[in-house]
Amino acid sequence: MTNKGMTRFETIRTLRKHVRLSERRSEVWKQNKVAKALIYFSGVVTVLYLIFIAVMISLIANSSETRTPYEIIFGLLPFLMAVDFGVRLMAQQTPSQLIKPYILLPLPKLTCIDSFMVSSLTNGGNLIWMGLFLPYTIMSVVFAMGFWKAVVFLLALYLIILIWSQWYMLGRSLVNRSYLWWIVPAVVFALLFSPWYIGKNASITTLCDTYANIGLWLERYPLLVLAALVAILALLIAVNRRLQLRFVYAELAKVNQTHLKHVTEIKSLDRFGEVGEYIKLEIKSIMRNKNCRKSFITGLVFVVMFSALISFTDIYDAAYMKMFLVLYNFSIFGTMLLSRVMCFEGNYIDCLMTHKENILSLFKAKYYFYFSLLLLPCLLMIPIVVMGKATVLMLLSFLLLTGGPIYCLLFILVIYNKQTMPLNTKFIGKGSMETNYVQLLISMAVYIVPLVLVSLLRASLPRTSYGCGGYTACL
Repeated sequence: MTNKGMTRFETIRTLRKHVRLSERRSEVWKQNKVAKALIYFSGVVTVLYLIFIAVMISLIANSSETRTPYEIIFGLLPFLMAVDFGVRLMAQQTPSQLIKPYILLPLPKLTCIDSFMVSSLTNGGNLIWMGLFLPYTIMSVVFAMGFWKAVVFLLALYLIILIWSQWYMLGRSLVNRSYLWWIVPAVVFALLFSPWYIGKNASITTLCDTYANIGLWLERYPLLVLAALVAILALLIAVNRRLQLRFVYAELAKVNQTHLKHVTEIKSLDRFGEVGEYIKLEIKSIMRNKNCRKSFITGLVFVVMFSALISFTDIYDAAYMKMFLVLYNFSIFGTMLLSRVMCFEGNYIDCLMTHKENILSLFKAKYYFYFSLLLLPCLLMIPIVVMGKATVLMLLSFLLLTGGPIYCLLFILVIYNKQTMPLNTKFIGKGSMETNYVQLLISMAVYIVPLVLVSLLRASLPRTSYGCGGYTACL
């Protein structure tokens, strides 16, 4: 392929076509079709839920005599953007860029990066929030302020969504390079919510009023505000282009040199025979490989953070929220590492003995290792037992629920994980997990299905005088 006689737009369109064709030729294409249908269905349910929220906010806006529809939705914007960032963090990775096959072709350096940027801007996920904004606009803005005011309102909100998507991509790319870059998102969110806790009149009302003023400016100076939003978006796109180019070429030029001063033997596992050898392999894979190590460290940070939130704050003392966070805390290591079962092993599966007996030993080793990791969140959540927020039986029941049915559900991915994940490269790794919709679907089911079942059990079992929230101690 050459770019001779092709404009930049035609080149980008051709590259995007190549990406779609590579996905269709993937081994997991057929199995992804059903999973994608279920994910699209969950997206439709999410949109319906957002429409319901839009109706509620519209009723408030229509009855308000002090705030315009613009001001009300912009006053809620920091909370919506915080939710958006959290959802993207859990469900959307920075996609790998298939730049390696084209690196020797006579293409401009930024062409492949531009194709990636266009894909991120036209991603259908950016339209999900329109399930909230569009009904609200129809019910509260069109009839109260006119059609063109409604168009300006929707355009401004869509530009904000695109700005936030580019900001997420920028932050996620930096974090992928080093965990120290988490300081940047932390500072941004601290500034975003600063009117809540800084100043004499600091409160949640002050926070909403501060951002409501943006809606007021949009109402009075629409062209000026839209121009400012376009300028911010253009700046973030320019920064992202250069940053992605730098990171991609840094990985392409990197030469992995391993200098081991000593080899950790972990002789205590020798007594377990072949299973012990595979447990050693799992431990050393986490210790020595960048992507495995980062996933483990991320899981560890989240476990410590959620354990502290449950134990030392009253934010999540409601029975349902406490139940969700305890289950989430136990499931973090499984969904971050065990959900990728056989993906990292794809790099060296030919070096392993591949008889069915040996593969069974590998799975046993993985199960024993990740079950033992459940002891960490269990120990970290002992303070909630001491404080009377939960019981020992509650922690034990969620530990067994995670180590039993949830891990069994995750091990189903042994059948469907047919794509090899790179051990160290992040930006140029072909075949990464963002295209495995079965993995995404099962990861979602890990959090949704057990919560639904436990909620039904809590509702059906009789109240007692002990336990968490007045219910049977195990629940």
